[in-house]
Amino acid sequence: MTTAILVLGGWICGSMPWGYWLVRIFRGEDIRKQGSGNIGATNVWRVHGRRLGVPAVLLDTAKGFVPALVATKIAGHDAGVLTGAAAMLGHFRPLFLRFRRGGKVVATTGGAFLGVAPIVGGIGAGVWLVVFGLTRYASVASIVSALSLPLWAWIVGYPWPVIVFAGAAGGTVLVLHRANLRRLLRGEEHRFELRRKRKAARPSSASL
Repeated sequence: MTTAILVLGGWICGSMPWGYWLVRIFRGEDIRKQGSGNIGATNVWRVHGRRLGVPAVLLDTAKGFVPALVATKIAGHDAGVLTGAAAMLGHFRPLFLRFRRGGKVVATTGGAFLGVAPIVGGIGAGVWLVVFGLTRYASVASIVSALSLPLWAWIVGYPWPVIVFAGAAGGTVLVLHRANLRRLLRGEEHRFELRRKRKAARPSSASL
């Protein structure tokens, strides 16, 4: 019963569409109609800049981290893994958006691993930063980082449920980024910019 409650809590936390809510509250706009149409932190940052992008990253990470950590502390790694997976599922198909398309679960996955297996989560975050710094492709960084998770879980010596969860999480991130992979192969994937380019000022009438 305890595990079931923890998993339910993880799903509800994961279902909180912070990217959508932040843009709706502070811009009065629907992020699903902007950029890639994704509610995740990457699209929020790309469209609205770091002022909304940073909070979106932190909140999407927290909604995986907090329930997974609580479940792991209360009921062990098995419950932590299930709760983290529930948070990822909630982010993918949010209850609060009537189960419509959510995000690609990258930040929430990272948060879940920081809660269940902090060393693995930390190394995964480091891999993401290195690959992103080298390529400026958030999609490539996300895929490489996620696929590396089972290796780190095995090397560090976490129990098999964590290793299986890592493999499943990596596969999930890969599948959800298949459109990005197709764009990469066509040379159409856009490199991420930490700062949005300012729109060129229109010439004044005096300069015409």
